[in-house]
Formats: sequence, structure tokens, C-alpha cells
Amino acid sequence: MTTPFPMTLPECALPADFNKQHGLLAKPYKHLVHRAVLEQHMGEFKSFSTNPFQLNRKGIAHGSRTWQNSEKQVYLFLGYCHHYQQVSQPTLQLFLSSPLIAQYVSFHIAAGHRQLYIRNFLSCAKCVLRWWQSKPGGNHPSFVEDVVSHTLHTQSYEGMVMLLNLPVINMYRLWHAPAVADQLPRPSKDPKGLADAGKWMSAPRPVHLIHGAELQSQDQMQQQGVTVETSRDMHDAALAAMTFSHLPPVRLSCIRSLVVPAYTGPCLHPDCKEPSCEGNRLSITSESPLLMHIQLPHHKNARKWGKAVIEFDVPSDLAQLLHTYLGAPRKALLEHHLLIGDTCPYVFMDMHGRGFVAAAVLTLYWQKWLVSRGGVPMNPSMCRQVFVDERQSNNATAGPSNQGAAMIMGHSVKQWDKWYDMQYHPRLAQNAVDGMQSWRAAMLQSHPPAAPDLTLSSALHCGHVLVSDSEESRQSYIVVTSCFRAFSRRIQARRGHIALFPWGTDQAGLPRFHHLAVSITVIPPKVAHDERYHSQLTGLLLRCQYLQLS
Repeated sequence: MTTPFPMTLPECALPADFNKQHGLLAKPYKHLVHRAVLEQHMGEFKSFSTNPFQLNRKGIAHGSRTWQNSEKQVYLFLGYCHHYQQVSQPTLQLFLSSPLIAQYVSFHIAAGHRQLYIRNFLSCAKCVLRWWQSKPGGNHPSFVEDVVSHTLHTQSYEGMVMLLNLPVINMYRLWHAPAVADQLPRPSKDPKGLADAGKWMSAPRPVHLIHGAELQSQDQMQQQGVTVETSRDMHDAALAAMTFSHLPPVRLSCIRSLVVPAYTGPCLHPDCKEPSCEGNRLSITSESPLLMHIQLPHHKNARKWGKAVIEFDVPSDLAQLLHTYLGAPRKALLEHHLLIGDTCPYVFMDMHGRGFVAAAVLTLYWQKWLVSRGGVPMNPSMCRQVFVDERQSNNATAGPSNQGAAMIMGHSVKQWDKWYDMQYHPRLAQNAVDGMQSWRAAMLQSHPPAAPDLTLSSALHCGHVLVSDSEESRQSYIVVTSCFRAFSRRIQARRGHIALFPWGTDQAGLPRFHHLAVSITVIPPKVAHDERYHSQLTGLLLRCQYLQLS
């Protein structure tokens, strides 16, 4: 049973022996004794999370990459408990300790970790608790989810009490409370802030840098021939051209997993179950004229899109660059880095002749290359924001449609506004202010309508319902205020509705009206003065909308 979750996060200062590599997979903790229980827990948790058909689990199975991230978060938390909280035998049962979870979140805050980092841990902890709920003695998951969902949507006191008294579920308060991760300062992602930090380039600059690298690599190849150095330069130019410039910025995971046309083996995606799938592939459809094609069945939103494949023909300039690199230069790199008989199925490779399996390796490699070309240490994924910033700006040049570019990027234009376009709100606000000036000029040039004849008179009125003095459908009625200084104005209306708007004041300072927006029900006198209709009239008063002039 879990202990009650603390109402506030405890204070935490980084210990003197703070080490960023504090997880159980780090070298100092790899040889822990009594690992049998932990290994059993991890095996059960992995099976629960990754099995395609797990009837007591809500939601879809974890993919290989999601499981790797969850496993990393688990070992980091257990390493923290072992090293800083003196827990001699760390197991997944520690996730049931509310104080430990709260202490670990405070530890993240003290270490200056980003909001997303804490959210990832809380998401992982939620999965561990769902696994505990599926074990004998745990709360039924569907009941837990219903209570949580009802409480969060209705904000009911009874539901909250029930939620806090459940033996496992009081932990949900942590990751649903906005005071945990949402209150942390977010890193600046607007172009000005990133430019001030030296991590931003507007779209023209990286395009020119990449274009210069392409020309230089081709010139060096012609002048010096195929060497390891010239081959690596052409590899880097092709990698940069695939990342930005020629194509809308494709996801880095798709670039890392792109296989060469000569590869004939099975799909290399770890979660692929399709026997006929060829994976994310670069293919040559024609040698003369040169035509190349890219198909990406495995991308981030493939499941949401109903397994729709992102595919397109490669532009001629990029196709020529890739075709040149895939020949003698790539062969020279493989011979230099790998043993005889070894090969690499991926188009792009690191300094050891292996594919960029880890995203961090590609990020560091790309940053180092960009700085060597005179750029700033900008992440390759930042190219997506650079591209969206240019396409959504008021000075965007002619280019691809936003919808088509967003599809190749693996998302939608709506996600541009939410995640990538940091100038979305200030730009719309400024455009609205600028547009108001032309609107104001048009209003000044137009002639105001003539003032209506406003004469004082009297009329019958009954609460919110005006009573007419005849049976005609169109005639004059009077609106009488209930203010301290009552006044009346003659207005024209048809039976049922009247519309007026204020346009000035008279000599006495009282408002003069020329169409005041109000809905008035007009009834004949015989209904207003007939006692038989008083009940109907009372109901009518409740439905009428009447505006008192002031």
C-alpha cells in the first residue's frame, strides 16, 4: 500500500557527490548483488508493456524505442534510490513509495532538468503503477481509470476523496497536478531567444552552407579523387542535404533508418511485423535519366495515419549527389572502417562505419559538422523549426504547400502552429493591428447614416413585453427605462423583433439610439389585458430578452 502523497514537493539540494550517470546501468552499479528480484520485475513489466495483446492493459503495446526510454527511466530512478536514498535492494516496488517519487522529482528540479524530462519520468512511473495494478491484489485498471477520468473532468470532491484513499491510485495526483512539471520554466524556443543563445540561424544561412558543402565536395572529388577524406566530405554533404535544403525537413529517425538500394534483406525496423515490408528505403527507379525514390513506411505517425507511407521522388540535384556518394565514396568508407566481409545497410554512417542507431550520435555528428562549416551548434531537429518559421512568416518565399510539406515532415499544419511556429500568436496579433488601420480608414471615408426622428411619446409596457396599441404588424413602440432619470424614444419595429444600435447622445447627455440590439416580443392589447392569457404571458416574460437603456 502506498503512503499518502505529500501536498508539496520537498526541498532538495544537489548532493556533493552528484553524478549525472546515476542509473543502475552506469558502471558503478552494474555489479549489484540481489538482482534476481529486480530482473524478475523488469521481465514482467516488459512483457506487460510490449505484448501486442495484453487484455489487462489499457492502450497499445510499447514499441521498441518507447520501451528503451521506459527502461532507461526505471534504471535512473532505481539508481537514484540506491545511491542517494541508501536503498540496498532496488526493485520496482519503490515506485509505490510516494515520498521517494516526490524526492526524485525535486532532485530533477534541483539538477535543472527540463520540463519534458520530468514528464517522461512521470509517464514511465504511471506505466509501472498500471503494471502493479494488474498483479493480484492491485486495483482493477478499468475501475482506476474511470475514477481518475471522472474526478479530473468533474472536479468532484467525492471523487477526489475516493482517488486519494485507493491504495495505489493516490500516486496519480503527482502527474495530473499542474504544479509539478508545468510550473517549471520552459527553455526558450523563440527565434530571438535562440539567436541570442547562439543556437539559431534563419533559413537562408543553412541553405547556403549546405549548398557550399555540396559544391566543395564535388570539386574535391574531381581534383583529389576518391580518398577517405573526400568520401567523408561527400557523405556529410549528402547527409546535410537530406536533413535540410532540398526536402522539407524529414524526421531524423527516418534519415537514420534509410537503407541503401542494394540492400535485399528483411525490414530492419525492430517492431515491423509485415513480411513483405522493405523498410525505410532509398531506391533507384531509373539510371538514365537518373530517378530516385524514397519510401518511409516507418515514421512517428504511421500508426495514427493508418500505416500510410510517406513517399516521394528525390529532386534531381539531390539524386545526383546521393548517386555519386553511393558509388566509390561509400565503398571507400566501408573498406576503411569495417573488416573484410562486413557491411552497413544504411545510407549514412558514423565515423566507425556503423549506422546512426542512436539519435544522440547523429545530433552530435551534425552539430560538429555544421560548426566546422561556419554555422552555429544547432540541433538538426531545429531545422524543422527554422523551416516552419520561414514558411509561416509574412515574408515567406514561394515554395511547397504547407499541407504537403507538413506531411513529409510527418505531422500536420496544426502541429506547426502548436509546436514549431513560436511566432504564431505575436504574428497574428500584429497582423490584426496592422489590418485595423485600413479598416479604420475605410470607416472614416464612409458616410454615417442619417439620424432617425426621435420624438417623445408614451406607450403601454408590461414587464419585458411591449404591448402594442393596435393589431397592425408594423407601427411605433416606445422603450421606457427603469433608471433614476427615465426617458423614452420612439422606435419602429415589426412584430416579434427589434434591432437598435447607439450612435450618440442628445443635448441632455442621454444616449440616442439608432438600432439597439434587443429582441422584443410584440403582443396585441387583447392578450395583455385578458386574464385568461396571464399564465402564458408570464412564461413569455421569462423567454423574452429585453435590454434596459442606461
